[in-house]
Amino acid sequence: MNTSKLRVGVIGFGYWGPNLVRNFAALEDSEVTLIADFSEERRHLAARAYPTVPVIASGHELATSDRVDAVAIATPAASHFELASAAIERGKHVLISKPLARNHNEVDRLIALAERHSVVLMVDHTFVYTGAVRKMRELVAAGELGDLYYYFSTRVNLGLLQDDVNVLWDLAVHDLAILDYLIEEEPRAVQAVSSCSVGRQEEVATLCVKYSSGFTAHVHVSWLSPVKMRLTTLTGSAKMIVYDDVEPSEKVKVYDKGVDLAPEDVTTAKPIYRAGDVFIPALDRTEALETEARHFIDCIRRDRRPQTGGRSGLRVVRMLEAAGESLDAGGNFVPLEV
Repeated sequence: MNTSKLRVGVIGFGYWGPNLVRNFAALEDSEVTLIADFSEERRHLAARAYPTVPVIASGHELATSDRVDAVAIATPAASHFELASAAIERGKHVLISKPLARNHNEVDRLIALAERHSVVLMVDHTFVYTGAVRKMRELVAAGELGDLYYYFSTRVNLGLLQDDVNVLWDLAVHDLAILDYLIEEEPRAVQAVSSCSVGRQEEVATLCVKYSSGFTAHVHVSWLSPVKMRLTTLTGSAKMIVYDDVEPSEKVKVYDKGVDLAPEDVTTAKPIYRAGDVFIPALDRTEALETEARHFIDCIRRDRRPQTGGRSGLRVVRMLEAAGESLDAGGNFVPLEV
């Protein structure tokens, strides 16, 4: 196994890029050897923050540079396919900020290209790497919640309004990635409704995802909320989880609560409510992006498939595409390919 540091280039030093640079620069197994951004102002900021790292204007030049082994792409979704394709064809491993690409055809082509060149293709579904979501996965896998009933999430804040994607592709993508990680079965249909009041893209939307087992997910997202909320409930027959990502310390709480129906005769049933203890599990406090960066490097070193690889990115993009079809159809359910 190659023990030299992985040379990482980061394309995009705007909102998310600086976080990628900071984490890859801090890890003992990697170093940032090149940064690219088309904005002169952002290049100046990058040069000030990392004076020993060359900063260039061309993302394509970085993607094909001999000075990098891997490329992290933090640019608008419209540029993901072109930049990732250029990097993969030069044998570079690629980490792409969400969403993986603009449509499933582009994702399919990136997956095939990565397999052909034997490189790692990974999507930055950051929440999957949080201690909170990984603890939720652990509890679900252990059967602590019993049969899963529903997932309900509110993910709202004021901004950032975007021109290239709507609020579903910006915010709901996080919940779809979490669902893809938590729920073993694949979804069967998607419904979405939205409103567009300020900009050119929908700023408020509600998404419903249905599964064959009866499990249902409801996700509400907005760029037009006066407060920031990231509150999720996952309910099962035995227990319920509340995940509050804005909460500074006790992000996950497990409630021993529920309701059962006890039949009194053949035609009626009486609800019996359970109210037990509340359990607050200890969580891994490592920054999610650090965990993700380490996982990316480990997959490269050990030739392993990433937790959020191309197939995960494809499933999420297909759900987002179905949500868009539902919006165009006035909120009808759109079936997903099995």
